[in-house]
Amino acid sequence: MSDGLMNAASAAQAAARVMARCDRLAEISETPGMLTRVYLSPEHMQANALVGEWMREAGMRVWQDSVGNICGRYEGLETGAQALLLGSHLDTVRNAGRYDGMLGVLTAIETVQALHQQQQRLPLAIEIVGFGDEEGTRFGITLLGSRGITGTWPESWVTHPDGNSITVAQAMADIGLDGEQIQQAARDVSEIVAYLELHIEQGPCLEQEDLALGVVTAINGARRLNCQFVGEAGHAGTVPMSHRKDALAAAAEWMVFIEQTTPKHSPQLVATVGTLQCSPGAVNVIPGDVALTLDVRGPEDLPLAELLSDLLTQAEAIALRRGLTFSAEEYYHIPATRCDDGLQAALSRAVSGVQGRSISLPSGAGHDAIAIAERWPVGMLFVRNDRGISHHPAEAVMEKDVAQAIQAYTRVVFDVASGGVK
Repeated sequence: MSDGLMNAASAAQAAARVMARCDRLAEISETPGMLTRVYLSPEHMQANALVGEWMREAGMRVWQDSVGNICGRYEGLETGAQALLLGSHLDTVRNAGRYDGMLGVLTAIETVQALHQQQQRLPLAIEIVGFGDEEGTRFGITLLGSRGITGTWPESWVTHPDGNSITVAQAMADIGLDGEQIQQAARDVSEIVAYLELHIEQGPCLEQEDLALGVVTAINGARRLNCQFVGEAGHAGTVPMSHRKDALAAAAEWMVFIEQTTPKHSPQLVATVGTLQCSPGAVNVIPGDVALTLDVRGPEDLPLAELLSDLLTQAEAIALRRGLTFSAEEYYHIPATRCDDGLQAALSRAVSGVQGRSISLPSGAGHDAIAIAERWPVGMLFVRNDRGISHHPAEAVMEKDVAQAIQAYTRVVFDVASGGVK
């Protein structure tokens, strides 16, 4: 390990340990027979306690912060050194897979375990955080754990209720946390140098390339809009086709345009109409009012804005030609998060050293790195995931891929913690 390299045998042992630990964590669930573990639940605390034990075994000082993140620190050559932060999340969606989030925490522990076994310290300390909430499953607000670290919790979050009318503050009190102490989780910018996150790929690109690992360029920005076409309802049998103001036909024409136009802008852009409600909603009535949602995502803000402008302009043109009205209201906006160039380069070198070549790809899903990037440089490493399926029990990674991931992760942690971000 003196040069950051982990041999294949050690990586295989580490990967077997990670797979077994993913299975252990999957047993901590509020629902028998499926994995559901939400923020500030008893199961969340159980998972934190177990991960904390594994951190201690790897030679780390361990604590749970004021928003419920489980944290560990492996000291650097000098006490109080700046830290390289590693991590991912330990919460899940309902009926989840066992690798989304957890794999990133457990592989990070293995990088520290390797240093600890060699009794090796680096110029930077290594810190690992198992974030308490990335998915937003319980309270409908996301990145509560990582925004605790960055100190960007809105004051209103503590009064936000879950589906049982239990507020964040009440849920905190139930497990011994104090909603008035949230800001204690915030880290000073000077304490941390950069953040690295390993995660399963939530898409098929690595599988298509027959590669275990890939380097993330950016986390897609997203815009979500509530849209509406308003025409005129009428009798399905008596209104001639040439006289109709059919809101559903207009929406259908627009949906086909969205599907055909989006890839022409860029293969990295995606657009989805996810919901559709017709009114009056009767088999013998021409739809007079259609409400639908639009979700557009991409790794760069300007091309995303240009696509959205094109789509909305066409919707207005369709409505005008058909004698209808169209309206749209944006209710969700998150900018694209660019991964740090120096960390991308370091990750690419590590991945190339392990699997012979490296590919770069954006992330279509959100991650804790979005929040962390507001304070520190971030880098992300993707691991191949069967068919790209995530948020589903069918999530699956191969142990040999995890072994390669640990080799690459250990190498990049050693490089960055030894020489800083270049």
